[in-house]
Amino acid sequence: MARTADIDINAGARLDRLPICEFHWRILALIGAGMFLDAFDIYLAGGVLGAVLKEGWSTLELNAAFVSATFVGMTIGAWFSGILGDRFGRRFSYQMNLAIFGLASIAAAFAPSMTVLIGLRFIIGIGLGAEIVVGYATLTEFVPASSRGRWIGLLAVITNVSLFASSMIGLWVIPTLGWRYMFALVGLLAMVVWILRKSMPESPRWLAANGRADEAETILSAIEAEAARKGTLPPVAPSAPAQESPGAVWRLFQPPYLARTLLGSLLHVVVGFSLYGFIGWLPTFMVKGGHSVVSSLGYTTVMALGGPVGSLIGLVLADRLGRRLSIIGSSIAAAALGIAYPYMADGIALAGVGFLLVTAIYVMLATGFAMHVPELFPTRYRLRGTAICATSGRIATALVQYVVVAIFAWQGLTGVLTTLAGILVFQAVVFLMFGFETKGRSLEDASAVTEAEAGSRSPIARRPADIGA
Repeated sequence: MARTADIDINAGARLDRLPICEFHWRILALIGAGMFLDAFDIYLAGGVLGAVLKEGWSTLELNAAFVSATFVGMTIGAWFSGILGDRFGRRFSYQMNLAIFGLASIAAAFAPSMTVLIGLRFIIGIGLGAEIVVGYATLTEFVPASSRGRWIGLLAVITNVSLFASSMIGLWVIPTLGWRYMFALVGLLAMVVWILRKSMPESPRWLAANGRADEAETILSAIEAEAARKGTLPPVAPSAPAQESPGAVWRLFQPPYLARTLLGSLLHVVVGFSLYGFIGWLPTFMVKGGHSVVSSLGYTTVMALGGPVGSLIGLVLADRLGRRLSIIGSSIAAAALGIAYPYMADGIALAGVGFLLVTAIYVMLATGFAMHVPELFPTRYRLRGTAICATSGRIATALVQYVVVAIFAWQGLTGVLTTLAGILVFQAVVFLMFGFETKGRSLEDASAVTEAEAGSRSPIARRPADIGA
């Protein structure tokens, strides 16, 4: 008789007690390769747009439409990846989105006009928006609770290194071979990863939560057999079965999940403002402030090193200091550095404070955006919850471009950074008052709704979460 209850296999506890083995590194490599190419494809836009403009193949208006098409596509991709990932599985969703942006990127290399390229960029954006939702959440479901923060942090490092890779490769490829080869390169590599990912298993947690216990058992047994090569496995910790009632995505906009949806959405909105309302505009701000193009690019290149450095710091802090305190601390640090930045003299002081500011933003990104958001939601809703938060961030990012321009015209860079600082302080206060810690806790425990959140003794209530811990 087929088993259909999570209690029969205890998928979460069995995965959490495993030692790190080759299986975990293989999963990280497969997910990390897709995430790296996702970010690489996003970052190549700057070099490509400069090249098509210089060739007379495009205009400033068409370039703006290219950027808008990217974000519209990413918003749609983020939303639907969550729905499809929770309905048909993580493996289905991440294979589909990789195929979408891989094939569309190859097609973009042969675009006959800028209008066609913009249309293809919209399709690419759908795949790009989906990949970042599925990637972090999928790895979260495979790695042990005791080291989950470090592994998600490592994935964030791999993802954020793509900024430098894209810049360095574009520096040679675009002038030598042409901008079309950038799209061809990322598209072909994406299809190679798509083929390699066909061997990647479905999440046992998702299978068990969706009544497919026999399939989950087969995958778990194979993982345990591989892990057992390192020695005798620890006993499985007893745990209550996850009692997640199925429901539509709209449940995440209602109690008891609403508070978690709002926390995750706040993180995505603040990260979006930080990345695309400040870092993305910084070269323009510096040129407007009197710096040469070369000078502004030199400063921003040094500051951009804060991306991988901040992700590495987040990797270290996540399982030591914890997610909640890391988010609060990095938000306050970024706010303070943002206020100080406009008053720094040109040279080492300006570049140094800028580097620290970007580093603090990426610590917040790694510990909040990448690690904490997927932990907020139970398995049945994890991708949909993450997708809602990502969609909120994408919409806010699209709107904030106009706000940033208006603030800069009114109060200059000081006004933009003061606004950013205010948003960061607001986030820190929210997490100080309403945040809770997920460090070292199983996904089933961390994502379980407490009695305080539910307002009554509901079937999904667990022991009180560490509010304020």
